[in-house]
Amino acid sequence: MDIDWAALGQVFGVSLVATVGLVGLFTLGIVGHAPRRTQDTASSGSAAAAASPAGSAGRVSQASPVARAGGYLCYALCLVAVAYGIYLIAA
Repeated sequence: MDIDWAALGQVFGVSLVATVGLVGLFTLGIVGHAPRRTQDTASSGSAAAAASPAGSAGRVSQASPVARAGGYLCYALCLVAVAYGIYLIAA
């Protein structure tokens, strides 16, 4: 039995890069859709800010339209990558 170690190393390297890239892209999609917590400067010294856990006082706002569009683009690229992988396996 003869193992082609160079080919095995190439497969390992490509699969590692593809996995890390796909997970990173999906993570960017999640971050693009995450609500933003802004620091409320008016209540920074108030009792409401002191009563909040771990200094999490602030206003929660929706993600900007550009961030949401970027998140959708990341999800679409993930879908294309998965579809291409399925195509390679089936072909």
